[in-house]
Amino acid sequence: MDRSEFSDHVALNRTAWDSWADEYVAAGRRAWGGDQPQWGIYGTPEAEVGLIDPFDGGDVIELGCGTAYVSAWLARRGGQPVGIDNSEAQLATAASFQKEFDLRFPLIHGDAERLPFADESFDFAISEYGAAIWCDPYRWLPEAARVLRPGGRLAFLGNSVLMTLCVLDDNEPANDQLQRPQFGMHRYESSDVPGIDFHVEFHISHGDRIRLLRTCGFEVENLIELQPPIDADETRYPFVNLDWARQWPIEEAWIVRKTG
Repeated sequence: MDRSEFSDHVALNRTAWDSWADEYVAAGRRAWGGDQPQWGIYGTPEAEVGLIDPFDGGDVIELGCGTAYVSAWLARRGGQPVGIDNSEAQLATAASFQKEFDLRFPLIHGDAERLPFADESFDFAISEYGAAIWCDPYRWLPEAARVLRPGGRLAFLGNSVLMTLCVLDDNEPANDQLQRPQFGMHRYESSDVPGIDFHVEFHISHGDRIRLLRTCGFEVENLIELQPPIDADETRYPFVNLDWARQWPIEEAWIVRKTG
């Protein structure tokens, strides 16, 4: 398939995230100041996920860093992170937190589908949401592979395939019936929710993702389906509720390694 027609999503998502940035300042500050990493919508502890357990230092790229708290966590673990994001407003928040918490690393305004780095520049790449759902996987995953050194790992987290199939639109919670077809999963547009900017997400099936990862030279090491912690509360997001999330995974995390 010729995917050049889909390049409009970069500009659309930049506009959306620039407008949403203020809503993520408080959560970003909590994450920067937290003692232990927590992942996803319900803040599942790293001890229950193991998303960065394989990381033991080195050069890191966070793909779609937002407020860059993941880069901050990795810097405190001895990494040398670089954060890249499509939204200047999100990066401005990240820069303010660098001053507030006295922890600095490069922040770059750019597109994870066209990374401004040489081949084999990094030992580890990571995306919590970010590129994982806001970029076309047929573009950002080959780029991630290109900039990773042989043996380097990529970890990424986003909405689960099951949740994506059980949500009819972003303004209604997932239910216990399939609402969308699995065949043909790729680009999902959201434009009809009052007060929400038009944006584009990308979700593909497990089979399509595994084939793509193998084509990019990755070997799958783990697929982690997240559960909310026992003390989790309901979230601000209308597309899921806690009762559903306790029965089925709303999020999944992949850990893959570049072979060769």
